[in-house]
Amino acid sequence: MSKRIDVKNLDIYYGAFHAVKNVSMTIEPRSVTAFIGPSGCGKSTVLRTLNRMHEVIPGAYTTGEVLMDDKNLYAKDTDPVDVRRQVGMVFQRPNPFPTMSIRENVLAGVTLNSKRLSKSAADELAEQSLRGANLWTEVKDRLDRPGSGLSGGQQQRLCIARAIAVQPEVILMDEPCSALDPISTLAIEDLINELKSDYTVVIVTHNMQQAARVSDRTGFFNLEATGMPGELVEMDDTQKIFSNPSKPATEDYISGRFG
Repeated sequence: MSKRIDVKNLDIYYGAFHAVKNVSMTIEPRSVTAFIGPSGCGKSTVLRTLNRMHEVIPGAYTTGEVLMDDKNLYAKDTDPVDVRRQVGMVFQRPNPFPTMSIRENVLAGVTLNSKRLSKSAADELAEQSLRGANLWTEVKDRLDRPGSGLSGGQQQRLCIARAIAVQPEVILMDEPCSALDPISTLAIEDLINELKSDYTVVIVTHNMQQAARVSDRTGFFNLEATGMPGELVEMDDTQKIFSNPSKPATEDYISGRFG
């Protein structure tokens, strides 16, 4: 299931604006990779290139390669919709579809991909996905009620269940806890730890303690000045990044001297 991602010489643009320059890195399968760095350094932009969400913005494009198990996601014959099925995305703010029930929310991606499931298969997939998101016991008696009626932390886990339901190989999370309270954050962090046994997980976070807690590898992004392109300063095992980074800029950021 889980896939390795190789990024090679990736440059990212919004029209004429060069947002991120020359990123090369490997994201290991069945692991959690965290992107950290100050605001505006391009970490969320890089995340969105991994499932071709970046190019949805008018005028946005990339150069370079993003390979998933040696298959170039940006090859001319690659369908971006297929890429987004394989590489799921969980956003900063929980975004369940307000008019849909909990069960319909979980199955929304499957329905959009026009997969026809029998009622029993749909029920089984909904349960399996909610169990995978550690939400089943909390919602199993109210699956037909609106997803928007759940708490913030539950809504975020519902969005993770929705991402899992289409059976992706990679799950991207863009600051998944920034809108949540500490207890909900802990629940999501525990879940991220469990998800890596089946998926490749990449998370953008502003919370360095969170990166230290949940990730196996960490990439530190920075930019020389406002308006300059962001870049990957270094990427290594999380323990090494936080205890003995190779680059002075990483040490400055982690010790709180800037950012």
